[in-house]
Amino acid sequence: MPTEHKILINRAPVLTLWATTVAERLGFDEDEALSLGKAVAGLNAQSKGQRLGIFKPAPRDVKKARARKRGEEFLIEICGRQVPAINTPDGVRAVIKNQPIEAKIVERYLESKFGESLGSVRVAMRDLAKAFRPEKLRTNAFNLYERFRPSIPEGVSGWGAKGTLDIDRTRSMTLEE
Repeated sequence: MPTEHKILINRAPVLTLWATTVAERLGFDEDEALSLGKAVAGLNAQSKGQRLGIFKPAPRDVKKARARKRGEEFLIEICGRQVPAINTPDGVRAVIKNQPIEAKIVERYLESKFGESLGSVRVAMRDLAKAFRPEKLRTNAFNLYERFRPSIPEGVSGWGAKGTLDIDRTRSMTLEE
């Protein structure tokens, strides 16, 4: 594992990894958690895009139609987000546009974004998640993320702006609990 303690990265992969870690702590297996984690980051990005005017919300009737249950679909709360999910032969998977999110695709995404730092960031996040009882983590997960997520430098804006993720900050939060 690299010895660097700070990495330059945008927030989406950090939220994906954190939501994955939270889902694992809440009892989902690794593949289920990866699927759920990616969906949380996607839902978060969609909300931000709407706030920035990049994505326009769907008209009310279309939104209601899209929200209707299809087959065995159900909602799982992770990091304050209601994630649509289904049971598949491989376990629970989050869905986007009726398609299950596959764990191996999410893992490749995380590897491409974190590079050699993925292992050390994953350990720091798992340690932080373990510092909480599952119910307390469930209610505080997003607030914790807001405390360690990459800081975006003053004056930097735009979709996907990179900031500094301080791994030591995440580790120190474990000691605070």
